[in-house]
Amino acid sequence: MELFKQISLYRFLALCNESGMEKNILDCGAGGDSPPLSLFANYGYSTYGIEMNDEQIKRASQFATERGQNLNIQQGDMRQLALSDESKSFVYSYNSIFHMRKQDVKKAINEMKRVLKPNGLLFVNFLTLKDFRVGDGVDLGDNQFEQIEDDEFVIHSYYDYHEADSMFDDLQLIYKEDRVLERKFEGEWIRQGFIDYIYRK
Repeated sequence: MELFKQISLYRFLALCNESGMEKNILDCGAGGDSPPLSLFANYGYSTYGIEMNDEQIKRASQFATERGQNLNIQQGDMRQLALSDESKSFVYSYNSIFHMRKQDVKKAINEMKRVLKPNGLLFVNFLTLKDFRVGDGVDLGDNQFEQIEDDEFVIHSYYDYHEADSMFDDLQLIYKEDRVLERKFEGEWIRQGFIDYIYRK
């Protein structure tokens, strides 16, 4: 079975497997050339994905087609999910939600909570102030910056350790991890900072 580079999602997968809930899952920000939904499909999950960028949807679809999967990734906006209340057992957004202003991040979190079933699990990660790119690009205020990524201007919102906690006051915290990793990227060492959250509704 294929290994995925999104290591944090293996912990989420294990908790989802242990929950005993119906195996249906939503990925908010589901595109790209190595879509994590494929990992869940390998374990028998009914998958559904939302992605704004058509090119990223095409990449994900090609990946899935090559593996005989239908990941069901649609064009859409996580701030306005076209899904019924309490319709998904599991919801996540990996390395995606922080590509918005913080006011929009809050809207997206509220939508994810809305579509999550009672006792369902939610996984979200955020960039932190420990990241090497904090301060780069156009300053939008409140540790939000417009930065160049893959030759495009992209918003990155950075959070301190407790900043995002209040968005989940109505959920039960299962897991929180403050991660700092260093790796080589395009020949140079970079430092990345993330906070991972897993909550139960």
